[in-house]
Amino acid sequence: MPSPEFFQVMPVNDALALLEARWQPQPGTETIATADALDRILAADLHSPEEAPAFRKSTVDGYAVRAADTFGANQALPAFLQVRGELNMGEAPQLTVGLGEALLIHTGGMLPEGADAVVMVEQAQAVDADEIEILRAVAPGENVIQAGEDVAAGALMLARGKRLRPQDIGGLLAVGISKVDVLRPPRVGILSCGDELLPPEADLAPGQIRDINAYTLSALAGQHGARALRLGIAGDDLSDYQRRAKAGFEACDILLLSAGSSVSARDYTRDVINRLGAPGVLQHGLATKPGKPTILALCEDKPVIGLPGNPVSALLVARQLLPPLIARFLGQPLEPPGKVRARLTARVASAAGREDWLPVRLAESAEGERLAQPILGKSNLIFTLVGADGLLRLPLNTGGYDAGSIVTIQLF
Repeated sequence: MPSPEFFQVMPVNDALALLEARWQPQPGTETIATADALDRILAADLHSPEEAPAFRKSTVDGYAVRAADTFGANQALPAFLQVRGELNMGEAPQLTVGLGEALLIHTGGMLPEGADAVVMVEQAQAVDADEIEILRAVAPGENVIQAGEDVAAGALMLARGKRLRPQDIGGLLAVGISKVDVLRPPRVGILSCGDELLPPEADLAPGQIRDINAYTLSALAGQHGARALRLGIAGDDLSDYQRRAKAGFEACDILLLSAGSSVSARDYTRDVINRLGAPGVLQHGLATKPGKPTILALCEDKPVIGLPGNPVSALLVARQLLPPLIARFLGQPLEPPGKVRARLTARVASAAGREDWLPVRLAESAEGERLAQPILGKSNLIFTLVGADGLLRLPLNTGGYDAGSIVTIQLF
């Protein structure tokens, strides 16, 4: 017997909390090249295997000296030092600095024995080929990076759960860590359902449409750090739908089912989900538009989401549900979307008891004020989103906003 289309709707955040309270994600790990680890999450603490830098180095072009030989020097009364030669970059110094001596050194060069400071080249002046006068005194350690000053051997560099940034990758490579253990991204399986659906490359017969949900949802998953698995298209046949859903479920960590527009597909989705494992469907129906018929479930400790088939509905409700689940899987805080404030150009209404999301186009008035222009369209018209710059959220029971209201727009 077909199940009822809706039960008691629930706010999106409450439904997510219901699911997450029962879900204990167990991400695996994988070892990858450090150079390829941007935005990946560390699976374990990383300690430095060596100190960095490994030697004392100059931070400027100048002369390696004993600081004591420059004390009291100034332009009126310079200190005179003998230049013993030049230090080659990339080589350990063969020369040392003794009393009253100096060696020409370049930025990043290794300090020789005997030297404890560097005089900038601008603060020295040649007297002849072998002698310079120092026009300013330097203190011990001035213009020098000490060995281990950046990081000590054995020091904790990055903690487990850290999302790697470009500078983190540079730091790891600087101490010779060329491979890292990172959390495996969640595999998000996406199964479309509907006899009317064909792959995007297909030629359409009357009554058929191209399946774009698998691709918009894949892009959304990838945007938030997951690996998308497109599982194909199931027909409006319970056994085919169940077989494909089960195979996809076993291959992924989060399963998205995008049901077609036929009555049978809508009726099948709840049954298909419940057969994937306990506890099954947790909530059927969200207090949001678009996306009201969405199903949230947990089957054998894997989230399963039954999405509407309409492209705009599927993408906008997935945008509220999928990023928090991916973040939870990886143990990361959810990064909020970018937002701007703008003046609404037209009145928009919202029905009581639900949260509405409305695409908007941003523009600028003649006076330079940012404007938000609502884009009205039905939930199967993807170009209402293609032409949008962001979304206006109309919270539960607000009734809408009047033209001229200053509102917050979530940017895509």
